[in-house]
Amino acid sequence: MNDFDLTRLIISISIAILIFVFSYYYTSHKKREYSAKFIVRSGIFAAFSIVLYMIPIFNISLPFFPFFLKIHFDEIPVFIAGFAYGPLSAIFILIVKTLVKLPLSFSGGTMGVGELADFIYSLAFVLPAAIYYRKHRNIKGAVTGFIIGTMVQLFVSTFVTTFIMLKFYIFVMGWSEGAILGICQAVNPSVTNLSWPFLFFISLPFNALKDILVVIFTMILYKRLHILIDKIGKK
Repeated sequence: MNDFDLTRLIISISIAILIFVFSYYYTSHKKREYSAKFIVRSGIFAAFSIVLYMIPIFNISLPFFPFFLKIHFDEIPVFIAGFAYGPLSAIFILIVKTLVKLPLSFSGGTMGVGELADFIYSLAFVLPAAIYYRKHRNIKGAVTGFIIGTMVQLFVSTFVTTFIMLKFYIFVMGWSEGAILGICQAVNPSVTNLSWPFLFFISLPFNALKDILVVIFTMILYKRLHILIDKIGKK
């Protein structure tokens, strides 16, 4: 672990502790029970999400995708909170996570481009699923919600990444399209340009794989984690 990764680790843990302390303080000193529970539950899951995003071990690069595309699992706490406590909780967590990540993105990061993209893609992924599950709170509703969220996210992420964010990233980072194309062709020679071939051979399979992993881990952890947070909120 280099100095930059160690700094990110220390900052992420510190922020997570601060969010937890603030949530606990708010719960202990506010009279409005619903608001207090909402804040503490959402705050704890926001802390989980920040840690999962910022600690390098939870950000995975795969050899058959370009290095700038990394699988991370910070959407799992957002999904759990969105299913357990409603879509507003998911939105709250995504906003907090993005605000925390933005300052760090300007020091060795993506200059805000990756953080903006993550916010859009996570919103497209989690929000439709949480809204549907709110009306159908059963196993079938959860599965259907995941399918809806995945379809919406895949559509948004593949097209926005290919035709908007990739060009924005190249402009902000000062790279050339040829350099990005070379990186992509090194892992997949089928990518002949940064439009439809990039969409079909890089963006779509990457996001599909990430979404499947997030859904699987969310289904495994959902019930246990949200019951634990409910108990913390009551205390």
